[in-house]
Amino acid sequence: MYALSLMPDDVNKFGSRSRLVIIAAQRAQQLMKGIPSTIVTKHTKPTTIALEEVLNDKVKFVIGKQAREALKDAKKQRALDLARLTLDRVGPADAIEIKKDLSVVVDDSPKPEPAPSAEGEW
Repeated sequence: MYALSLMPDDVNKFGSRSRLVIIAAQRAQQLMKGIPSTIVTKHTKPTTIALEEVLNDKVKFVIGKQAREALKDAKKQRALDLARLTLDRVGPADAIEIKKDLSVVVDDSPKPEPAPSAEGEW
């Protein structure tokens, strides 16, 4: 319940209380994954620590178009990281074969029927 007392009455810099909660929740997920806190606090729960960090301007966040671009960049980076991990595990020769196999395009579009030839057909 102490976390509720941290909530400011004026949330204009966040746009809304909902955005503040979303930002704090995402930061709490990071804390639970092992990313260290940016502040020294008496709190032990990740959600309360995250909320305190957000309210003390220790967490940077973006909104709108910048947020969409950041998500796209993060997805690209995760794909690159996954490819790098795969390459480390299977070796370069196997990775080349896997890439060839995955780059095969299957054409399952309907084929046009051949035109009847004039030769010998009645």
